[in-house]
Amino acid sequence: MPGAEQEPEAWRAPMRSRVLDLPPGTEAADAVARGRCAIGGVVAPAPESLDEALAAVADRHGERFAARLRRFAALPEGTFVWTREADGCYRLGRLAGPWRYEADHEELDLPHARPARWLDDRLAEEDVPPSVAETFGRGGRNLQRIHDPDAGPASAALWRAATGA
Repeated sequence: MPGAEQEPEAWRAPMRSRVLDLPPGTEAADAVARGRCAIGGVVAPAPESLDEALAAVADRHGERFAARLRRFAALPEGTFVWTREADGCYRLGRLAGPWRYEADHEELDLPHARPARWLDDRLAEEDVPPSVAETFGRGGRNLQRIHDPDAGPASAALWRAATGA
């Protein structure tokens, strides 16, 4: 329908360290508690801008990693993000601010962060859009777009039901 506003995309944000062998869900619980969504790529010294971060990440971790950071930083505010906790429950959030480097999260290897608002409700697998569970089922520790065109609208419906907005 012309002029209709499109629902934001949904992304899988596993928030799993790529270098540490932490119990599953450790990083997700930390992110939800601190109101953030984050990806890895520790660099030193701590970058003061996204451009500095992209150059340092490309130098230390490679161009593919820098491209991932660029995509993460470019996601619009309001983009839906999903993570999964240690017990297998899912959490739905929305990006709520710009990229920043958080040196105090280098120990988890998740220093590239965006503010995020997470729903209080935890969702069982049968309560999330099927494509969300399928994307997590494939594994991996990277931020991934959920390619199902229904994932965004289904995430938005869950968000509205929980928040009334």
